[in-house]
Formats: sequence, structure tokens, C-alpha cells
Amino acid sequence: MAVFESRPRSHSRLAIHPSDQLAMPDQSAPAPVIQLLLTGDEVMSGDTVDSNSALIARHLAPLGLAVRRKVTVGDDADLLCAEIKSMSAAADVLIINGGLGPTVDDRTAQALAAAAQAPLEEHPEARAHLEEWCAQRGIALNAANLKQAMLPASSRVLHNPVGSAAGFQLEVGKCLALCTPGVPGELKAMLNAVLAALKERLGDFPERNVLRLQTFGIGESMAQQMIKDAALDWPAEVELGFRAGAPQLEIKLTASGSGMRAAQERCREDLERLFGDHIIGEGDATLAARVLELLQAEGAALATAESCTGGLIASMLTRVPGASAAFHAGYVTYADAVKQSALGVAADTLARHGAVSEAVVREMAAGALERTEAQYAIAVSGIAGPDGGGADKPPGTVWLAWGRAGDLRTRRLRWPVERVLFQTMVAAASLDLIRRMLLGIETEPKYFTTRRG
Repeated sequence: MAVFESRPRSHSRLAIHPSDQLAMPDQSAPAPVIQLLLTGDEVMSGDTVDSNSALIARHLAPLGLAVRRKVTVGDDADLLCAEIKSMSAAADVLIINGGLGPTVDDRTAQALAAAAQAPLEEHPEARAHLEEWCAQRGIALNAANLKQAMLPASSRVLHNPVGSAAGFQLEVGKCLALCTPGVPGELKAMLNAVLAALKERLGDFPERNVLRLQTFGIGESMAQQMIKDAALDWPAEVELGFRAGAPQLEIKLTASGSGMRAAQERCREDLERLFGDHIIGEGDATLAARVLELLQAEGAALATAESCTGGLIASMLTRVPGASAAFHAGYVTYADAVKQSALGVAADTLARHGAVSEAVVREMAAGALERTEAQYAIAVSGIAGPDGGGADKPPGTVWLAWGRAGDLRTRRLRWPVERVLFQTMVAAASLDLIRRMLLGIETEPKYFTTRRG
């Protein structure tokens, strides 16, 4: 854990936790030992990136719990069995993630049964879950699916509201083993059942409240430096943490102890004064969801005209349920000829200024407004790289246009990063600029300086 001082040493310290660290909360009572066992050849090989351990850790934190140790193994039943025996002997709770599916390489139930010296048997509740799952989808229950109903004797089912594989729990010596599916969407859907099982087993622990602020346009190092320079009078009850990601930076305020809510609220107000309009919202707020919310409140709609982002802006918007209420159309006009035919960009404009230019994105945005019933438009054209461009327009250069008829604004920016990250940041910046316009924010975001083209 890295620590910096925001004031003289006689005051309390501001603790900064790295985003990928599974840190044990500071509690006066001994915390239960929770270990995590991930299984799957695809995780070991790198074909699947592990996001489940972070998801589990984030859901444990509000309970004052954390993962003490994490191990990943492949789809080997003997190795799994040995690891379960070893980890359960040293843990109060062992969460096993993955290996519950219908194929021969899904071996968690088999390995856990061997470790607990319990026979595998068909579990009536797991079978009923499978039958209902198949019936809802109009498919026949086959032998491969029935494999998922074979659980160690004395198991208790953990409801999976999404997938075919039921989770389950079993006592292994003095350790409670909780088995969860490896598919991230299924794991997320059944975490409430996992947390309920944990509470039943462990009882209540000192409450830890995590307030998450979503920001855009400031990097992790910049945010930390701004906080340090502000010399905030930070209370000891509140820990400040960052979770860096693309495109957003999450700032976490974790509070515990008596009076924690008031202390946490005071810290939030300090951060709002410091970061101001770079804060999008709380919790799982996203730029796309915030833009759609603001558009709906105004009774307005948005259209997009994209070149270098290839439809990513429209995709980010349409991931939000109910997007159709405020998103009308998205044009992907990659070729110059399509910019002309689909959006009415003048051939002369392209010839004189080039596709990556202020004049072209203005005409792209105007064309999107003219061809739809939307009141607002976004247009982007840039050089995603790694090739292309030149001395005057190097890779990473982008022109953005945003606004409404009679008030179209433009800006040239540059993100000299790899192609996918470039597209992600350009798409996010375009949404952020519309958000700022809808909120009436006239101050320029910090990335206008740091990403000046």
C-alpha cells in the first residue's frame, strides 16, 4: 500500500490502495480468512482474462471482507482436488470460481467431491433448475446438461438466475466452499446468493461503506497530485482509492467506524470542489448513460456521425437500456465517398481540407442533424494509427464536432496511443463534450490542454 502525506505527520494519513490489490480491511476483530480458487485452462493460457476475482473482491469490501489469497489452476481434477484440500485447511471460506459447465473439462464438482470424500449424486434442486432453464429456451435436457446436476452429497444449491449451472456450497472440514460459475455475467447475477451464504456463515462484521465516484478527463497520477497539492484535511475514517480504467477513472471513498457516513460525505464534497465537472456520477455511472439521461430530461435526441471510431459511440449509447428514447441514428462513414453520400459532406471540402479536419466534422455533424429528428449531434474523424497521417496530422489526431444546429463546436485533440484505446478515448470525449453542453458547463475540460492536437 502506497501512502502519501497530505499534511504534517501529526495529522491522519491519506491511504491510497492500488486498484488491483486485494487488501485486508483494518478491523479490530480478526477477519475471517477467505481464499479464492480460479479454475480453467483458458484462464491459465491467457485466452480468457480474469475479471471475476476483481468482481468478487468489490462485492466483499462493503461487508468488511477481503480475499487473503488467490490461486489459479487449470482443468486438472487431481490438481484441483489437491488445491482444494490445501486451501480449505487454511481458510474459513474458499470461493471456487469456474468449472461448473456441461463439458468434460468442467471438473469442479468432481474435484470438490474427492476433496470432501463425498460421493457425487444427482441433486434434485439442481436438476429442477436445469429443467426450468431448458424449458424456458425450448431445448431438450440432454446428458451433457445433466452433468451439471451431479453435485457432491450434502451440497446446498446457490441459485444461478442466468445460466444452466447452479452454484453450490459444501463443508470441507471446517471450511465453507462456495462454488460459482466462471462466466462473468452468471457470477455477477448470483453474487447476492454468495454474499447471503457468507453472512449466514460468518455473521455481521463492522460495516464498510464504499462510495464510488466516476470521472473522465483526469488521469490517476493527475488526480493523486491534485489531492496532494490541495492538502485536504482528510479524516482517518476514510480511505481514498483509485481504480484506473479506460475511459473512466473511479475514485473510491471507503469509510468505516462510527461517524463514517458524515466523514465520507465531507470527503466527497472536497473531491467535488476539487474535480468539479470532471465527475460524471456515482456508482456505476457511465458517460453514455449520463448523456442519455440528460437528453431525456430535455426531451431531446442525439445522432452520431463517426469515421475513426467505427460506430463505437453509437455502440456505447445503445448498450444502455432504453437508449432509443434519446438516440436516433448513428452513421459510420469511414470512406470519403460515404461521407458525401450519407451525410452530404461536400467533395470540395474533402479535397481542400482532408477527411481529418474541422470543416469536414462540421459538415458531418450538420448532415446528421439534417437527416434525423435529433436536436444534438456528434461527429468525429481522425487517424487511429499506427500508420497514416503526416507531420501536420500525426497518428492519434482527431477532430471532434458536437452540439446543435446554430451551435456546433469543434476541437482538435490528440491521443497518441494504440488503436483501440484511441477509439475508446475519442468516443468517450465526444460523449463528455455533449454532457457538458447539456449541463451548461462552459469551462474547458483538462484534456483540452493535455490532449491538444
